Amino acid sequence: MSKKPPLPIIKYYDLKIIDYLDALKLQKKLFQKLIDNKKNNIPNKESYILSCEHSHVYTLGKHGNKNNLLINNEVLKKNKASFYDVDRGGDITYHGPGQIVIYPIFDLTNFKIGIKEYVNKIEQSIINTVEIYGIKPIRIKNAPGIWINNNNKLRKICAIGIKASHNITMHGLALNVNTNLDYFNNINPCGFIDRSTSSLQNELNRKMNIEKIKAEILDNIGLIFNTKIIF
Repeated sequence: MSKKPPLPIIKYYDLKIIDYLDALKLQKKLFQKLIDNKKNNIPNKESYILSCEHSHVYTLGKHGNKNNLLINNEVLKKNKASFYDVDRGGDITYHGPGQIVIYPIFDLTNFKIGIKEYVNKIEQSIINTVEIYGIKPIRIKNAPGIWINNNNKLRKICAIGIKASHNITMHGLALNVNTNLDYFNNINPCGFIDRSTSSLQNELNRKMNIEKIKAEILDNIGLIFNTKIIF
């Protein structure tokens, strides 16, 4: 009887609350490590997940429109927020306290999947997590991320934006848990002017346990990607 191939391994780092640029620096370091290994025909024995919360920051994807930032530098400063152009897909989004940010730095070769299936699996991991709390999230064609639709009012609860090179991923997802949604009033979230944002706290009218939800996301990622996460 032939042995089953070993499960892909993911090494997990919880960065707690961290400045956006500091997290980006670590992402890039791990991302480049996996790419360099691949270029040198060295098998990548592990992938990575970084989780964190950020200080107030707006980021604009490489194909985004800066006009979707609705405030100037003076108001940014007043709101103690930063703004950065970044090399992910998608348009503009907000990160801040009370939001779970997950950065998967995966060698998709180890999972035998491509980018489209990867995004689908990431979305499904969040869908499964949100459903634990009795919320029915949906996908929308040509609008990556996770949405809620009550009374025909679309609200985004999780943003997704990635970069991939040599089948290695970086950037990731941001799930609004106890997020201050007022910060989204300063942008057209993900470039949409006719849709709003929400959070688990907003939908359920109670403050949520971020650490518990973070663990549930990781459980779902491990299950859906059929992988072993090392803490």
